[in-house]
This record gives sequence, C-alpha cells and structure tokens, in this order.
Amino acid sequence: MDFNLMVEITPLLIQAAGVTIDISARAIFFGFFIACALVFLRTARIRPLRWLARSYISVVRGTPYFVQLLLIFYGGPAIGLRLDPFTCGVVVGAFNIGAYMSEAIRGAIESVDSGQNEASRSLGFGRLTTLQYIILPQAAGLMIRSVGVLAIILVKNSSLVSIISVVELTYQAQRLIGSTYKPLEVFTLSALMYIVIIYAVMGIVEFLYRRATRYTFL
Repeated sequence: MDFNLMVEITPLLIQAAGVTIDISARAIFFGFFIACALVFLRTARIRPLRWLARSYISVVRGTPYFVQLLLIFYGGPAIGLRLDPFTCGVVVGAFNIGAYMSEAIRGAIESVDSGQNEASRSLGFGRLTTLQYIILPQAAGLMIRSVGVLAIILVKNSSLVSIISVVELTYQAQRLIGSTYKPLEVFTLSALMYIVIIYAVMGIVEFLYRRATRYTFL
C-alpha cells in the first residue's frame, strides 16, 4: 500500500465524490416528482392514463439502467435530443428511479387498511384530504424506507455514468489508475468514499423515518 499516494489523490477523489453526490441528489429530487405523477396516473379513473403509466413503469423496470443511459446519450441526437453527459446522467437517473419509486409509494399507500379510507370518505372528507391526513401519515414509514433503499441503489448505479465521461468517483478513479498504475490504492479509497456516501444516505433515511413515525403509532 502506497499511503503517500493515497493521501495525495484523496482531494481529487473527494471532488469527484461531490459530483457523484450532486448527480444522485438531483436524480432523486426530480425522480420523486416523476414518481408522484406516475402514482396519480396509476390511480386515475381514465383507463388510458393508467395504461400509459403501467407501460412506462414496465419498460423502465424491464430494461437495464446502463442500456437506458446509452440509449438516451448516444441515440438521443437521432431524434434531436442532445444532452451533455452530466444532464443525461441526471435525466436518465430521475426517470429510472421515478418508475421504481412510484411502485414503492403506491405499495405503501395500498398497505393502509382500505376501511380507513372508506370511513374518512363517509365522514365527508374528499379524496385528497383523506390521502393527506389519513393515508399518507400511516404509509410514510414504509414509504421512506423503501425510497431510501432505491436512493442507495441509485448512488451505486451512478458509477455507470462514467461510461459517458461524467467525471464522478468511478471515472476519476479510472483516470488515476491510468496515471499511477496503483489500482489497489485508488479503488480502496474509492470504495471507502462510496461507503461514506451510502451510510450518510442511510442516516438521512433513518432520521426521516423516525420523524415520520414519531406520532403514527401512539
């Protein structure tokens, strides 16, 4: 182990880890709104809208994230869609996690006993009011942990954007290996940084879970 080299390259890897965090956070943020839209379409009374949402989710979940990334980045210009590598990583990540997240959110909502929805509606509450004050507070715990797992998977998958030359943690590690010929030291540092990022995400998820379920089961 060349510890002097590890100390020397740490700032470069930290900077690249910041790009990994940035691209993952943006994808999760936009993916959440995509997921909410898909949940709304899946529960819409108009059948074509439900079919459209189900088809989209099936396509995204049925194809690898890697293939989706290459399709949009290299195939997009054929239809006039030209995205820089970073933007492409965010867009593909958002639409990918949005599909998975929508199923996690929908499953959490449907896990709440349907009798509570019926009781709320019989008392005169509207659909949105029932969802906001009755269903979502009870579904929040399961929802947050499920979304948290998906967020961790997305952070790991973000390494794939290195294939389109986004200078994130994995891409920077590959560049450093090419110049130092020390893969053990470089990848050891990279792995440690991924672990730190993922444990930070787990900590945020656990904090949100405790806040969301603080009064739910009293």
